[in-house]
Amino acid sequence: MTTAVREPTPVLAVAEAAAPAPRRRRRPAPYLFVLPALVLFAAFKLYPIGWSFFLSLYKTVDGVDVFVGADNYTRLLDDPLFWTALENTTVILVVQVPVMLALATGLAVALNSRLLHGRSVFRLGFFMPMVTGLVAYGIIFSVLLNQHYGLVNWLLGFLGTAEVPWLNDPVWAKISLGIALTWHYTGFNAVILLARLQTIPGELYDAAAVDGAGAWKSFRHVTLPGLRPAILLTTVLSTIGTLQIFDEPYVLTGGGPDNATLTIGVYLYQNAFKYFDFGYASAIAYVLAVLIGILGVIQFRVLGDKP
Repeated sequence: MTTAVREPTPVLAVAEAAAPAPRRRRRPAPYLFVLPALVLFAAFKLYPIGWSFFLSLYKTVDGVDVFVGADNYTRLLDDPLFWTALENTTVILVVQVPVMLALATGLAVALNSRLLHGRSVFRLGFFMPMVTGLVAYGIIFSVLLNQHYGLVNWLLGFLGTAEVPWLNDPVWAKISLGIALTWHYTGFNAVILLARLQTIPGELYDAAAVDGAGAWKSFRHVTLPGLRPAILLTTVLSTIGTLQIFDEPYVLTGGGPDNATLTIGVYLYQNAFKYFDFGYASAIAYVLAVLIGILGVIQFRVLGDKP
């Protein structure tokens, strides 16, 4: 005699299907691995950022911190040195950054050319300035551009040219700073652009050639659109770096002559560590952060992918 097996009723089947799956036990190992990085980030990033904002609301009077609210921020509006520093930084941003990125683009195209032999050596050579310490290369340029015993004026003397006051004249000091920045950062931006350039399909150039496009039209209609994401990246990075520039003007000229190379970074440093006005320096830092954010948004709007 066989025993019939009862099939589960529809109600029981639905209840079993709707029953929640057993919860998997979370393992603490991933969190333990991430914890050191989070602690370091909080200690050396979040805490200084928050504390600097707290400092920007205070002013030291006779060794005592006095709450002044937004006075440090309104003080910026009537500070001629701040506006001078902002003007100098803007001039460097508007003039030097486009020149540097244009040179980096041309350099990337040249380094990607099949006509160039030993491309790896040239790529390394143009990138090497980036690994040079900021203070070290600033000192080197201060020696090279010295008006009386610098190598540059010594070479110009052979051409019958008078001594150029590279670091002693307001205009030439700005030019000298631009030359130093261009030498140091052009190769770095060229490598970024080169990496993007190598991802552009060669079929696009072949199709352009079939359509009768020359070298300039291929560059304009194939290379530049393909480089757009890298151009956006290098533009944003260069803008942030220029607005924060400190080492080069501080080492080369100390912000002079006559505040011609005084940048926001140098002025911030002077207020913090020369005049010990940490509240005002913190306010300058936060205004600088806001400027960087605004320019970053504008650049993404202008250079970013459009729908």
